[in-house]
This record gives sequence, C-alpha cells and structure tokens, in this order.
Amino acid sequence: MKYAKSEVGQQAFKARSALLSARQRSAFILFDGVKSNEQVLAATGGLGITQDDIDHMVQQGFLSAVPDVVMSSASAPGATSIGGGAEPPFVSVSGRSPQERYRDAMPIATKLTAGLGLRGFRLNLAVEGASGFDDLLALLPKIQDAVGVKPCVALEQALKG
Repeated sequence: MKYAKSEVGQQAFKARSALLSARQRSAFILFDGVKSNEQVLAATGGLGITQDDIDHMVQQGFLSAVPDVVMSSASAPGATSIGGGAEPPFVSVSGRSPQERYRDAMPIATKLTAGLGLRGFRLNLAVEGASGFDDLLALLPKIQDAVGVKPCVALEQALKG
C-alpha cells in the first residue's frame, strides 16, 4: 500500500502536533505517494517504526491511501497523445524502478571515478552530486570516456539493464 501526506497531516507536521511522535515525524516525511508502506518501514526500521505507527497516522488522517495507477494504452510508453503532454516515465526492461537502479549504480559509479584520482576529481564530484537516476544516467557517457567502456559495463548494466 502506498500513502501520501494529507493536508491535515502537513498542518500537524508544521505545527509539531503532539499526535505525531518524533519517530512518526521521521517516517511521515518519507510518505510521498511513491514509496510503498514496506519501503518506508524498511527505511525507518532502525528508528523503531512499526505498522502500528503507520496505522495511527492513517487513523488520525495524516496519511491518505494512494490508489495504484494502471497504465492505459493511451499512456503506455511510446504512445503519443494529441495534447503533447509530458514525457513518459522511464520504463526498464528488468522491471526495476529508477530509484532501485540509482541505488545499485551509485556505488559502482563512485568506485570508478574515485579510481581516477585527481585526474577525475571533477567527475567524482559530479557523481557524488547526482541526486537521482536521471543525473547518474546523464553522467554515464562522461564516465565511459574517462575510464573506458569495458570497466563501465557493470555501471551500464545497473543503470539500463
């Protein structure tokens, strides 16, 4: 199940309501309508967040359920709409989300660019400053130019495969 912050929840968060404990506030921040309940529990497990905490936030009206979106044929990748619209989201062949790909590729990219030493200092800074999948994917050609295509096979596989 995916949850998003409700208007009531955002107001309670800003007002530092006593109905949200410090632990729950940490978990509340992560609910964006994209992350699943399980992902948030995994990320906040070290803080002691449990399903009961999430249920409490739902009961208080701080979180609202986000319906699962099913792609219609009109919104499928490669389909064109009459109104133009936004570019369709990245669809991977392996079914991994861009967030998972970024998580897997970031350590590989960091290792490759760190191995360049001072010669790759700026590229290493750019990799470390990459804030998401799209940023890291845009740096792939520069990393390949710097270290060569062969050493970047694992990185390319993590990003594209």
